[in-house]
Amino acid sequence: MEIIWTPDKDFLENSNVARFMRKHGISSYRELVKKSQEDIEWFWSEVEKWFNFHWMKPYEKVLDTSKGIMWAKWFAGGKINLTENCVDRHVKSWRRNKLALIWEGEDGDICRLTYRDLYREVNRLANSLKSIGVKRGDRVGIFMPMLPEAVIASFAVPKIGGLYVPIFSGFGPDAVASRLKDAGAKVLITCDGFLRRGKKIELKKIADEACEIAGCVENVLVKRRLGIDVKMKEGRDLFLDEIMMSSSEKLECEETDSEEPFFIGYTSGTTGKPKGVVHVHGGFLVKITEEVAFQVDMREEDILFWFTEMGWIMGPWETVGGCALGGTVFLYEGAPDWPSPDRLWKIIERHGISILGISPTLIRALMKYGEEPVLKHDLSSLRVLGSTGEPWNPEPYMWFFEKVGKRRCPIINLSGGTEVGACFLSPHPVATLKPCTLQGPALGMAIDVFDENGKPLRKGVGELVALKPWPGMTRGIWNDPERYIETYWSRWKDVWVHGDWASIDEDGFWFLHGRSDDTIKIAGKRIGPAEIESSLTSDPSVLESAAIGVPDEIKGEAIVCFVVLKPDVQPDEAIKERLTSLIENKLGKTARPKEIIFVKDLPKTRNAKVMRRLIRNKYLGKPIGDTSTLENSEAIDAIPTIK
Repeated sequence: MEIIWTPDKDFLENSNVARFMRKHGISSYRELVKKSQEDIEWFWSEVEKWFNFHWMKPYEKVLDTSKGIMWAKWFAGGKINLTENCVDRHVKSWRRNKLALIWEGEDGDICRLTYRDLYREVNRLANSLKSIGVKRGDRVGIFMPMLPEAVIASFAVPKIGGLYVPIFSGFGPDAVASRLKDAGAKVLITCDGFLRRGKKIELKKIADEACEIAGCVENVLVKRRLGIDVKMKEGRDLFLDEIMMSSSEKLECEETDSEEPFFIGYTSGTTGKPKGVVHVHGGFLVKITEEVAFQVDMREEDILFWFTEMGWIMGPWETVGGCALGGTVFLYEGAPDWPSPDRLWKIIERHGISILGISPTLIRALMKYGEEPVLKHDLSSLRVLGSTGEPWNPEPYMWFFEKVGKRRCPIINLSGGTEVGACFLSPHPVATLKPCTLQGPALGMAIDVFDENGKPLRKGVGELVALKPWPGMTRGIWNDPERYIETYWSRWKDVWVHGDWASIDEDGFWFLHGRSDDTIKIAGKRIGPAEIESSLTSDPSVLESAAIGVPDEIKGEAIVCFVVLKPDVQPDEAIKERLTSLIENKLGKTARPKEIIFVKDLPKTRNAKVMRRLIRNKYLGKPIGDTSTLENSEAIDAIPTIK
């Protein structure tokens, strides 16, 4: 593949990573990556100094692996509070009057908070939590859409030494309850409801059911978002504005240890016991700030908007990184194409968004409206584009690059996970890009691709692995250390196996090929669904697709594809034959699909991630499992079941 983007003079001279390289006398990007991998202690020590974080007590040792790399401690012996570094310290500088948060509701309401405003609100909520008995080490659930109060709560809880538990606002009662119960949450912060595609979602009702099931929540604090009547349980429920009204605007941060947990993040799509990954004040702060600064190059004047929610890892990524840098973070409550297909592009123009993060599937969904909604808005404020969540297909990647970024904005296609607390792979804006690439390991990350025998692989698709610890890594799974070791560290000694298929091309560019647990094994040959889906979407009639493996008596597994055609295309046998031949020609006869099924939509999460597991279960007539993350449950209903 050809190079499609080359950094200009501004990125090469003025980007954060370029200035870091210049300070340390490093002449090339690849030299920096190599040095940061070979000497991780040097790199993370210098990064910590670069951002001038405030330590209540200096750390004694950058890295302590005395209990093994799976239980690595970073900045050991140091005392630091994440909230002090994201909020409090800015109030003592010229940034006190700078915008910290901008929020827009689906109904057009707008709220702006300076760092001084944010500081006051965080203190009032933190003092309110203390007044109802929240103490150091207590867990507090945050079950909200992307409202300012969700961010305020995420800083208020760790300020007093508590742990917050972000919960996706699209979950049903059982999914919310399982997370509250697993964490042992003492308090839940929620809202009366919110807007989604013009409908009022009554969140308090879901919260009430969840609390009854969980049986551990002592208080529920309710934000009045819609102003609708809600049932308030006497002795348990309090309106957020009322309890905060009488709380002080002043409060010092708790002196927390660098390794002290501050939030428990639950991975999406769990079908059994929830998997709560634990993140700590010091390592998470340093790693996430480095990523937002060095990967998407956030500067003083930037406004960062990642289309996500606090219930997913990119919510804390955006707010912790953006606020630690003293930047401005943008939040949006609703759907990207409501009430019109150009809502997202209108937001960018209205607020002057300069860094936009989005998922590949969301771009594919917006492509169906054509380029007109994009072209009618001035998107010249955009400087950097970001993406995460899944592998790209070439066509939507280039549409994003050309129609949205006008070929002048790099796509920082990064990949990691809730348990990673950061990114394994990511481009940086001082290096060239090929379509769909992740470029290579993120800085300070010793990442490789292994074959099935645990050896480095350079020609072919293999397992993505980490060979050294990093500051943002989870400190285990909440109350289940054995599961943590079994999940990530049990295949090869001292090697983290992430569950992603990856490859490295002849020029050293890295690519992802989907989850290894989604892999289809046909006659002993492994193929990732992303490869099949990329072939399908290269056809001009295809909008998006999902490929699954189904049992086959002869081959072990066979491929079945679910295809969404563009609005002006009608399904017929000719298209089906053309697509079948296309896959066979691109990937070989082994990959010839057993069946191609046309559907109107694919089941997705609100973050636009296609749920292949649910498709497969429905098609095979198996129990579908947890559908609480689905945005469009009717799509799974429309999937046929094999007879």
